Amino acid sequence: MELIESKTESYCKEYCDIEPEALKIIDRSTQLNQLKPRMLSGHFQGRVLALLSSLVNPKRILEIGTFTGYSAICLAEGLADNGKLITIEANEELESVILNNIKLAGISDKIELIIGNALEVIPKLDEKFDLVFIDADKLNYKNYYDLVIDKVNLGGLIISDNVLWDGKVMDETKNDSTTIAIRQFNDHLKNDNRTQKVLFPIRDGLFVSRKIK
Repeated sequence: MELIESKTESYCKEYCDIEPEALKIIDRSTQLNQLKPRMLSGHFQGRVLALLSSLVNPKRILEIGTFTGYSAICLAEGLADNGKLITIEANEELESVILNNIKLAGISDKIELIIGNALEVIPKLDEKFDLVFIDADKLNYKNYYDLVIDKVNLGGLIISDNVLWDGKVMDETKNDSTTIAIRQFNDHLKNDNRTQKVLFPIRDGLFVSRKIK
């Protein structure tokens, strides 16, 4: 299901900031070499992430699900001076790809990559975050959110990707485990009175929650 017509998205891209050269290279490499290149955020969503991060100007960012590093690099654009982004990736085969891409972007000093299971890694992180980006296995979205919410500073953002799940969440005939999990996750966020939130129909859906208490 095409949530936003390609013609509309192309028009929007024309009025976004230009995609940085390093990200163009990473996008192209991902399209050529990865089995599921659609997992990459891409130009339009990448500029949205960079803008949201810049508005927060976070000292600490946590990303759950790195893939090839595109979104981490976008989010890092908004980091405060001496800020740091921690990104967690479960697939160890992507480690060298991610590190090379971060190096290409010239921000190896700003990003820390942790290879491992986020459900095990997050409880060990003894710090607070100003921005969290959730973009990993969908069945555990609620678990990730519940693990990070107390680690987010007041006024901080939690951004969750793929919450429209190719439109399946709106189709009552779609009841596979992943679709059900995302529906339940969306309901969980909707009912969380600790946050101010909006679900944006950007690409495959971005749920942006701001912690207010």
